[in-house]
Amino acid sequence: MTSTTPPDIAKRVEAYIPRFQLTRLLNQDQAGRRISLLGTIDAQPALLVAERAAFAIDHAHLTSFPTSLTKIKNLGANDIYSWFLANSNPSGTSTNDVPPDFKLNLIYPCTEKHIKKYSSQGLRVVTETPEVYAKYVRMWIQRQREKGTLDWVFNVIEGRAEQEDVIYRESDPKDGFLLAPDLNWDRKTLTSLHLLSLVERRDIWSARDLKKGDVKWLKHVQAKLLDATTKLYPEIERDQVKLYVHYQPTYHHFHIHIVHVMLEAGATQSVGKALGLENIISTLEHLSGDDTAGMHEVSLTYHLGEASELWEKVFSVLKAGNEPDVAGF
Repeated sequence: MTSTTPPDIAKRVEAYIPRFQLTRLLNQDQAGRRISLLGTIDAQPALLVAERAAFAIDHAHLTSFPTSLTKIKNLGANDIYSWFLANSNPSGTSTNDVPPDFKLNLIYPCTEKHIKKYSSQGLRVVTETPEVYAKYVRMWIQRQREKGTLDWVFNVIEGRAEQEDVIYRESDPKDGFLLAPDLNWDRKTLTSLHLLSLVERRDIWSARDLKKGDVKWLKHVQAKLLDATTKLYPEIERDQVKLYVHYQPTYHHFHIHIVHVMLEAGATQSVGKALGLENIISTLEHLSGDDTAGMHEVSLTYHLGEASELWEKVFSVLKAGNEPDVAGF
């Protein structure tokens, strides 16, 4: 990036930065990527906001990026997923006692579905009616589950992986659930807290499978998750915690996200992706009918990536006035 500042002014203001004397941290946001510091420069009050610069994306830098990392420390591994902390290593810089500045997630070997998920793509807003869900989406979800994409979930639930990360568990085939750190949390920045709760029962694939008869269970899980979170992290109070589920979720085994209210709401918490657990419970309570009435009876509006299978095989086909090929799911 080329500066438009006159050279004499640029030289003068660049000299301010090394003279900044820290008084205190004012704020840390953007999941820890930006800090606001109060201090002084030559005995005058000064405010310094530091934000991590964007990655260089030219081929040469991207090629050397993996080999430039040092002090790589694994945080966990399950099936094809593993995650790490690491340090960047500018030439001539010692990394002794320097905290990690990268959080890495590795999917290996990855699938075409993973590639599509993480690729830049346009978004579309769709409305999934009860009829569209029953006729097409439910069958598509079933096909995803049959592909073995839930192996890592069952590894955790059945005690074969990540047991050292499970911080709370209630074991019961129908009512049981567990709580663990989400792989996107650095496990230290409390205002970026992100935990994940997996339920043990396997009949709930997504929010669509929740019924009025599940309200008591959902309230029990909600209370237990709030209790466990605030006991594990006593600096956090109950009204600083949000619980939500995704629709559509990345994987179709019912799970609940638990985050600090200060965690900046990116795409994963946005309208069109996240459904508040409290709102789901309220919706179920106010549905007419008996305990079998549920979320499968309501229309849900959400967004999809244009490269997603659900857009390509269902909603774009419907938009064109054609019939989706269910056999091709």
